[in-house]
Amino acid sequence: MSKPPKPYFYTAIIIHLNPYFMKTVADFNFSGKKVLIRVDFNVPLNDKFEITDDTRMRAAIPTIKKILNDGGSCILMSHLGRPKEGPTEKYSLKHLVPHLSLLLGGITVHFATDCIGGPAAMASNNLKPGEVLLLENLRFHKQEEKGDETFAKQLSVLGDFYVNDAFGTAHRAHASTAVIAKFFPDKKCFGFVMSGELESVDKVLHGSSKPFTAIMGGAKVSDKILILEQLINKADNIIIGGGMAFTFVKAQGGKVGKSLVEEDRIPNALNILEIAKKRGVNIYIPVDAICADNFSNDAKIQTCNVKNIPDAWMGLDIGPETEKLFSEVISKSKTILWNGPMGVFEMSMFESGTKSVAEAIVAATENGAFSLIGGGDSVAAINKYKMADSVSYVSTGGGALLEYIEAGSLPGVEAVNELEKHPQ
Repeated sequence: MSKPPKPYFYTAIIIHLNPYFMKTVADFNFSGKKVLIRVDFNVPLNDKFEITDDTRMRAAIPTIKKILNDGGSCILMSHLGRPKEGPTEKYSLKHLVPHLSLLLGGITVHFATDCIGGPAAMASNNLKPGEVLLLENLRFHKQEEKGDETFAKQLSVLGDFYVNDAFGTAHRAHASTAVIAKFFPDKKCFGFVMSGELESVDKVLHGSSKPFTAIMGGAKVSDKILILEQLINKADNIIIGGGMAFTFVKAQGGKVGKSLVEEDRIPNALNILEIAKKRGVNIYIPVDAICADNFSNDAKIQTCNVKNIPDAWMGLDIGPETEKLFSEVISKSKTILWNGPMGVFEMSMFESGTKSVAEAIVAATENGAFSLIGGGDSVAAINKYKMADSVSYVSTGGGALLEYIEAGSLPGVEAVNELEKHPQ
């Protein structure tokens, strides 16, 4: 679990790298304040409504405790899942209340059966300093995802200060992330999750020690084209693994058998390789692969040259020579960004490549490198191997992280960050 950022260090980073001075909860005293906090409690539940990964909830605890310790109260709002037809038992945030209380040291967490209207207003009015209220799922109202201003205003009346601590949803122009802040012109700031995420990505993109290595994995090139184009301007080395690597291999004339290839993205792959060459950026593509005769953990497997995979076989992980190549590049890096696994790591037969990259990142971090892990599958992998505490920062928002790198900002960041520009 990543530690909350040190506020003074964060301030120094932002002044140096960003024209805005971003305020966090560390800059305010919340005594007597009812603080409306947008958290990201979109956590996975099993069929018994038990939380199977509470990473995002634990991440929000330092922000909540800061406000409670000041003598304020917290009104938490979040979404959960993608409910399509209004209130749904499966997506009710009431299932999170017992565990949230446990994470907060056993204090009572009140629950409002709606996020606006009578139930929410009554619960907010009755809230006392030192208490916590969790509102029902924001997405039970379609107006949330539509960025409806009236809905945002209904939410805003519940508190007298707004904190955005939901980096995972900051790339969405929703009512609770990008619209509500306008109703708190001088009473809004970021929580520790948001500030930590922004500090980390800014350090990677703008303050990185060289060499900077970006590791991109996952299934599809189409999901990563924009970020690859941005990283060519920033990185010294780009490692490409996962299913997306086979599009690059085929673009260079390789035979990839039944491996995943996006034929329509081959021109994009060639363009990325050409631009990287012109700019002196090293692109590393697998040299061998663990191949299977079908997509199964029980499949027959063999190690193949990545440019000569038999017709009936598919690459499902990087091979041992590629593991050595990638690990060597990572070991010499001072800044590392990892997004996406090297193979189908959910299957034990095809997890070696992803695990080897994780181990190499941990070793580089121990030697002084700054490592940022972002993206759902990369985070799942680093957690699976119990290495989250051995890297510099684990991002809670994969989509938001990628969009921030691609666009340079996010709607949820801009909405809170409407402050005066810091003197240059």
